[in-house]
Amino acid sequence: MADGSAATLAVGVEEELLLVDPGTGATVPAAPEVCHAAAAMRAAGDDAALRSRWSAARVEAVTGTCPTLDELARRLVHNRVQLTTAARAADVWLVPSGCAVLDGPVAPTERFAGVADVYGGVVADHHPCGCHVQVGVPDPETAVAVVNHLRPWLPTLLALSVNSPFTGGADTGYASWRAVQRSRLPASGMPPHFASVRAYEARVARLAEQGVLVDDASPLWLARPVPRLSAVDLRVADTGIDVDATLLQAALTVALVRTALTDLAAGREAPAIGEQVAATALWSSARHGMAGPGIHPVLERQAPAAVLVTELLAAVRPALEDLGATQMVREAVRRLLRSDTATATATATDTGTGTGTGAARQRAAGDPYEVVRMLATSTVPGAG
Repeated sequence: MADGSAATLAVGVEEELLLVDPGTGATVPAAPEVCHAAAAMRAAGDDAALRSRWSAARVEAVTGTCPTLDELARRLVHNRVQLTTAARAADVWLVPSGCAVLDGPVAPTERFAGVADVYGGVVADHHPCGCHVQVGVPDPETAVAVVNHLRPWLPTLLALSVNSPFTGGADTGYASWRAVQRSRLPASGMPPHFASVRAYEARVARLAEQGVLVDDASPLWLARPVPRLSAVDLRVADTGIDVDATLLQAALTVALVRTALTDLAAGREAPAIGEQVAATALWSSARHGMAGPGIHPVLERQAPAAVLVTELLAAVRPALEDLGATQMVREAVRRLLRSDTATATATATDTGTGTGTGAARQRAAGDPYEVVRMLATSTVPGAG
């Protein structure tokens, strides 16, 4: 990315990626070996983190806080290259997908044992992989207010990121099966509107008292304030099929946060969104991604996903210009829209050139094993 260093910011990304057997395409519990090998390659002073907290078949790559989008892009590539190299040394593939295309054992970690104890069979075969974006803001109260302003755009961010149409070797009919899996859990989906930090913390404390949270400070909403860090945390996106997809989510998230700060400074309130329409808008994005209708969460009516993306880009245009990211975002969105119509029209060439959403590219790749192979080669240029 050539134009992302124009403005200083504080943004970090966590990517969750799967480890699979090259012979079968099924997930394998190789995370301890891969993380150990990757950590041995890291240079002194590198504040990124590579870890496995959910399943031994999944690794998490954290960039640390970055002051520019250019630096974020560099660290995203760096993390993926190191993990890919470590995975090859362990004779496994690193795969960027929101769900496992071909399931192997979950291979739970100690943390997952606590998750399974709370949620039971809902997470028994769960390999969720998301892209988490965290952006710093001035103070905790601002973090709560910013999340209120982000709520209308969460379904569109999901539609742009869809990358999990398969599970268990079968096409689910959804563009993001990960989003469906997350929706089964309590305190998930669209975050409520909160008037203050005190109101937010009271709601989280009540959920913890009710026994529906594994971590008392971490509800599973797709966006949440993090008062202790003066930050907002978005977990709406599937793991990006490539670095460009992840960087697009990060740039749009930063632009949305900056736009919200501008609105707050001007005294503009966040639009009200009904609970039911929020749920239907998220469901429609998970079902169709960019290849079908979406739901306008404010107007409460159906609208083409491309129209909703156009509205999003118009809303954040000044922020993107300030970030120097306008051209990068427009080109990334153009690639997503170019072939993300009917799956049947996608071509093998599209999968190789990064055209269309991850869901469209997975469906164009062929049988489930070929989907896994395509994903492994998409992780970083020259991977696989």
